[in-house]
Amino acid sequence: MSIFCRIDDKHVPLYRVLWVSATPHFCGEAECQCEGLHEIALEGGESVWGQFDEKERLLQMIEEWQSGGE
Repeated sequence: MSIFCRIDDKHVPLYRVLWVSATPHFCGEAECQCEGLHEIALEGGESVWGQFDEKERLLQMIEEWQSGGE
């Protein structure tokens, strides 16, 4: 099992993930480029934004990592 998950065009180490949004972003701003994406907060105050399937894969990988890859 890899310690990296690909989100958008980034390879994110699983151990850097603090939390993952359960619902997609919606702010209503006309120029917002994150509408409909899920925020993935990383240590150090950074965030990356992913599609639904990327978010689901990340959560699955974290669950597998936590359980020892069983």
